[in-house]
Amino acid sequence: MSNMNSLLAELTWRGLLYQHTEPLDAALGTGVVTGYCGFDPTATSLHVGNLVPVMGLAHLQRAGHRPVVLIGGGTGMIGDPSGKTAERQLNTPETVEANSRAIQRQLERFLEFGEPRGAIMRDNAEWLLDMKAVDFMRDVGKHFTVSYMMQKESVRSRMEEGGISYTEFSYMLLQAKDFLELYRRVGCTLQIGGSDQWGNITAGIELVRRVEGVEAHAMTMPLVTTAAGTKFGKTEAGAVWLDPKLTSPYRFYQFWVNVDDRDASRFLRYFTLLTREEIEALERELEAHPERRAAQQALARDVTTRVHGAAAAKAATDVSALLFGRGDAASLSAEAIEALREEVPFVEMPALPAEGIDGVDLFVAAKLAPSKGAARRLLEQGGLSVNGKKLSAEERVVRSEQMLVARHLLLRKGAREYALVRVGK
Repeated sequence: MSNMNSLLAELTWRGLLYQHTEPLDAALGTGVVTGYCGFDPTATSLHVGNLVPVMGLAHLQRAGHRPVVLIGGGTGMIGDPSGKTAERQLNTPETVEANSRAIQRQLERFLEFGEPRGAIMRDNAEWLLDMKAVDFMRDVGKHFTVSYMMQKESVRSRMEEGGISYTEFSYMLLQAKDFLELYRRVGCTLQIGGSDQWGNITAGIELVRRVEGVEAHAMTMPLVTTAAGTKFGKTEAGAVWLDPKLTSPYRFYQFWVNVDDRDASRFLRYFTLLTREEIEALERELEAHPERRAAQQALARDVTTRVHGAAAAKAATDVSALLFGRGDAASLSAEAIEALREEVPFVEMPALPAEGIDGVDLFVAAKLAPSKGAARRLLEQGGLSVNGKKLSAEERVVRSEQMLVARHLLLRKGAREYALVRVGK
């Protein structure tokens, strides 16, 4: 099997292939296929649920084909009705533009861009925003009957639930126009999307066939659910975003490291580029020693590294180990200290006196103990630690030479209550 037509086999063993048009396998074996996936900028960031089609593009490129990332600067002005039970709020052009640029930067971490065969980034604002309504009706709308559009699941379900606006009803035609434009501009003959996109994608195939007489292709990937029945990518704090300002790298790492044992092997297949052999070894380890969570840790390291970079992933790993009682505070990097500041109470205090500071006073200043009396009782019970070392009645003075990177002290009360202190300027 050639590298090029091995794509479907790769996606199949990973569980990433949901549906595809029948001639696709043959097309993949005859040369380089250019395939696209669209991302509407309806938020300032992608979230982990968007990663399945992103990984589809990554596998397309690894198999020797050319991926196109289409930012929906035009379609994002409307919003896709697929999978939605109500009309979206319309964003302003300025919001859509800002979101588009932010999402573009995130996607650049997953694909190799540039000539001669690198990934291509386009924005459908190029052709949709200046298109006249009459031209759209003549050039696109003329090729579709209302009954054809009504058969699509995204439209039919909304009609049953109370109706759909003409704006969102027309969305599939805008997406079909995208497919036609990308065929004309970059020779694109394949569209990738989530399984809820099948109706929109096949409308594009129909338009390319009718206008250009060319056979185009569709491939969809599964919508991710969890074994526990919860919505993938949702936590108590809300969605898990790729933007570190919305979901810190540490919390992003924690999301992956905490996935259910029943989901770990599936998510390794979906969201990493680890080989089949590596994943099967991790599955055996998970089965033999579930308490070690080796599969989840490998998953968390891999995805966090791809989204946030190696330094942020290592910092998240180190902070996670430390907060769960396995790490060494003395070895924390500056990046890990920075990550820790976002996760535990942070206090600044003046430089320590030359003779040091009584640990009791330090814990009161850091607000980990309400009073000196309470701090003394904790000290006598062995419940106060600084930088991982327990304080005692005999050794309770903390000195400058004990500080971590950039003049920090990590205080712990009991097993899990922390504060980070930065000393002096």
